[in-house]
Amino acid sequence: MTDRIRVLLVDDQELIRLGFRLSLEAADDVEIVGEAADGQEGADLAQRLLPDVVIMDIRMPRLDGIAATARIVAEVPMARVLVVTTFDLDEYAFGALEAGASGFLLKDATSTQLIDAVRSVHRGDAILSPRATRLLIEAHATRAAPPAAAEPTNVTSRERDVLLAVGRGLNNTEIAAELFLSESTVKTHVGRLLTKLDARDRVHLVILAHRSGLVH
Repeated sequence: MTDRIRVLLVDDQELIRLGFRLSLEAADDVEIVGEAADGQEGADLAQRLLPDVVIMDIRMPRLDGIAATARIVAEVPMARVLVVTTFDLDEYAFGALEAGASGFLLKDATSTQLIDAVRSVHRGDAILSPRATRLLIEAHATRAAPPAAAEPTNVTSRERDVLLAVGRGLNNTEIAAELFLSESTVKTHVGRLLTKLDARDRVHLVILAHRSGLVH
């Protein structure tokens, strides 16, 4: 059996944490390594436990999910943060994405959706629905941001195809099927794009793809 995905739960509601734990423990490739009741404790535990994935609530005492996400991304860069929220229009969820979260999930997600989301962010995919992607881009467009960037010229034609697919919200499996590539090849291309475009993460690649005009 391969190494299990080590998950840290951060939510100030004990019953929510219990529900997540029961759902995730049903998966034989997931291990809950810790729980925290606020963002401060969550960030501290992340630094000590070095989890693969952190499931992060937004509104919490002492330190909220946005600030906790920023701390974890800075201090435990290999950890992926999956934000849980009540509404997919929640502006705070977008703040967490900007802080470095790999995506967000609604709190009423099924056990299967939760497990799939943990697996997806662990392998490097972003959890962003098409609707969430549009809202994220619109949020950036309405702010005092730099003007739209030119289409990148330092990428290969195949990397451009992958960037376009990422910008449309496709995950690595979907990109591999659409472009007739192996998932490992797609992952390699995404890694090169992150380096060439100086992108923080996959969510940042989505934003760059839209700003450069590749995705409309």
